[in-house]
Amino acid sequence: MAVSTEPREARQRPATDAAAERLRLERQDPAELFAALQSTPAGLAAAEAAARLGRYGPNAVDDQRTSLLLQFLGYFWGPIPWMIEIAAALSAVIRHWPDLIIILVLLGFNALVGFWEEYQAGNAIAQLKKSLALKARARRDGAWQEIDARDLVPGDVVRLRLGAIIPADVKLFDGDYLSVDQSALTGESLPVDKKIGNLAYSGSVAKQGTMLGLVVATGMRTFFGQTARLVSEARHVSHFQKAVIAIGRYLIHFSLALIALLVAVELIRGERIFTIVEFALVLAVASIPVALPAVLSVTMAVGALVLSRMKAIVSHLDSIEEMAGMDVLCSDKTGTLTQNRLTLGEPACIEGVTPQELILAATLASPADDRDAIDAAVAAGLADPAAARGYVQKKFVPFDPVRKRTEAELAGPDGRDFQVAKGAPQVILDMAAPGLEERRRIERQVEGFAARGDRTLGVARRDGGAAWRFLGLLPLADPPRADAAETIAQARAHGLAVKMVTGDNVAIGRQIGAQIGLGGNILAADALATDSGGDALDPASVRKVEAADGFAQVFPAHKFAIVKALQAAGHLVGMTGDGVNDAPALKQADMGIAVSGATDAARAAADLVLTAPGLDVIIRAVEEARRIFERMNAYAIYRITETIRITLFVVLSILIYDFYPITTVLIILLALLNDLPIMTIAYDNAWLSPAPVRWRMRRVLTVASTLGLIGVIETFGLLIIALRFFDFSQGQIQSLIFLKLSVAGHLTLFVARTRQRVFQPPYPARVLLLAILGTQAIAALIVGLGLFVAAVPWADVGAVWIYCLVWMLIEDEAKMLVYRFLEPAGTGKPGPGTKGQERKIVT
Repeated sequence: MAVSTEPREARQRPATDAAAERLRLERQDPAELFAALQSTPAGLAAAEAAARLGRYGPNAVDDQRTSLLLQFLGYFWGPIPWMIEIAAALSAVIRHWPDLIIILVLLGFNALVGFWEEYQAGNAIAQLKKSLALKARARRDGAWQEIDARDLVPGDVVRLRLGAIIPADVKLFDGDYLSVDQSALTGESLPVDKKIGNLAYSGSVAKQGTMLGLVVATGMRTFFGQTARLVSEARHVSHFQKAVIAIGRYLIHFSLALIALLVAVELIRGERIFTIVEFALVLAVASIPVALPAVLSVTMAVGALVLSRMKAIVSHLDSIEEMAGMDVLCSDKTGTLTQNRLTLGEPACIEGVTPQELILAATLASPADDRDAIDAAVAAGLADPAAARGYVQKKFVPFDPVRKRTEAELAGPDGRDFQVAKGAPQVILDMAAPGLEERRRIERQVEGFAARGDRTLGVARRDGGAAWRFLGLLPLADPPRADAAETIAQARAHGLAVKMVTGDNVAIGRQIGAQIGLGGNILAADALATDSGGDALDPASVRKVEAADGFAQVFPAHKFAIVKALQAAGHLVGMTGDGVNDAPALKQADMGIAVSGATDAARAAADLVLTAPGLDVIIRAVEEARRIFERMNAYAIYRITETIRITLFVVLSILIYDFYPITTVLIILLALLNDLPIMTIAYDNAWLSPAPVRWRMRRVLTVASTLGLIGVIETFGLLIIALRFFDFSQGQIQSLIFLKLSVAGHLTLFVARTRQRVFQPPYPARVLLLAILGTQAIAALIVGLGLFVAAVPWADVGAVWIYCLVWMLIEDEAKMLVYRFLEPAGTGKPGPGTKGQERKIVT
């Protein structure tokens, strides 16, 4: 038997064996393969398909996952865990058993938190990828069904049509032709025409035509086994993540430089080397952003899950940053700005043709099944639905964005053959070639329909070998969505310019634009001129694109040029699309958005996939993306502030006073108490920027440095008060400094988390507030009860709280002054000396 039917355990083969098998499959006749796979053109029974799924396994790439145990153990390996482990070993050598116990607790805590957050983030991504799973049209139990592509098995019969990603390796056995883009698999730059008897490979894209195929290989047995990877998470680091990692490197260098200075001075003073190194290592661990990877992953993953509940699924986590900074959205008209619910208006027939004859001809120019919204609206206009049953469709050529028409060859009830076509009026008029006067009259009718916002179809017929004859026009109305005007107003309030993109003519675009408050400056896309190279728009056209409210008569190539023009003008551009030919524009856009009902090819190319229609879904997604960005921004400011506050204070106080203001155990406890609630920042109520947000490193460093230096002054103030005005022991002073650093650190988080005043909305989320109050209660109990530390009277614990609250108000005022200098109030725009920083990332 030529076809391989081994179960999943035997699916791995050398490349030469796989190539030989593909050659055998290509040479075999479809009838032989049906017999070998014990299948028929009617497909498999559901029970048989289920049995084969158990035998062959899912139609997906084998998932190479690291075991959970190895993932967990990985958190004990790396520069930061090594530093903690060395500190633990030194504690054991010098027999500081309390230090050893608490250091080991810190090590285990960091490992558990990191592992759990990575596990949660991994589950979130898996859930999102499941939502984006490819679908396939398979014939089961004699009926066409839509199933998950991963459930396909050898022997299944599938239908392949325009825009579909071929879900498995299939042998084509029925249909006229299929044009397939397999460049991602073979490197061929042009689509390849397939016919009966050819193989179509998993992962390639159907560009034109419709055919039926027999599944001959699934999963790892396919040409490249890439089906399950067509929609995947991003494998590159986003600009924002690069910026935060750059902050992490800066903090590490800053901390290690100060600590090296400390070690050198203490060695000169004659301190024991083990004690110095242990303290230095623990101080480095407390200063370095240990929680950085976990905070990044959990914040992005939690945000992605929130977006999915809004019917907006991100296929790349780092695309959230691009969405937050997007300032221009090129939106499809149909289904996004309009209802995508077509209704047939009053037909305009030529002389001698009745409205029902015109509607019947248009209905016959539709596929026999799987009709789209236009086909269904036309067929609904038949007074007698049975009128089309006496005709036999012998051949059908589906619509594609280039030809802009459908054609069908039929045999009538009288046995005579004829052809019918429907499509864009200008295309049908070119086919029928009526007289000049007749054409002008028809074009005036098209303009009249367009003036009231109707989409128009032209219909033509050809009998035998005669010329095409124009029959008339069918107006189809797709009214604006009820919320379109309000949503566009909201977008503008958020600093997001919306530009309509439609394949309809300029008159329809202007009518819809006026109805939804978008504006009437609608350009014909084919009127835009390219530069001398021919690949991009010339400077004059770029300026027109930037000023336009929308674009009409748009082909997929125009979308790509429009995106590039707007990007050349300095914009972060979002582009919506639904068709296979939209994929290049979706890839080129900073934020490619596949609208509800998009083809598999468009969904695979997009950064954001919508599962509900309407522009409001995108606007709500943009709002949430900006909140996610603000949470990350708040974490960056907080992390820099804390490193400056702790490291600079500790090192300077030792150098100046020759006094350790905090012990090794207290530093470890401080790191534990600081890291625990910071994870909940992913759930915080974030400030919503009125304008697109982009990474401004200068602003972050300025705000964080200001708060950090104030924190150093604040802590030195408490140290001086304790040394000069109170009779505290050294241990009690260390306890007070620990409590102050713990309380002030989390109060600083309240300051850093918003650009408003600390007591103004948005208020902290309950989970963040409870986490901080809980950890501060623990810190107060440790100091008040003397757990691991010297006890401090409760009155002094309260005094430290009051002291920190007063300084929080000072920090808050300083923050507002910095923001007021950097950004004029309420504008979200850079202030003096910050021009050009919005897009720049310091690494």
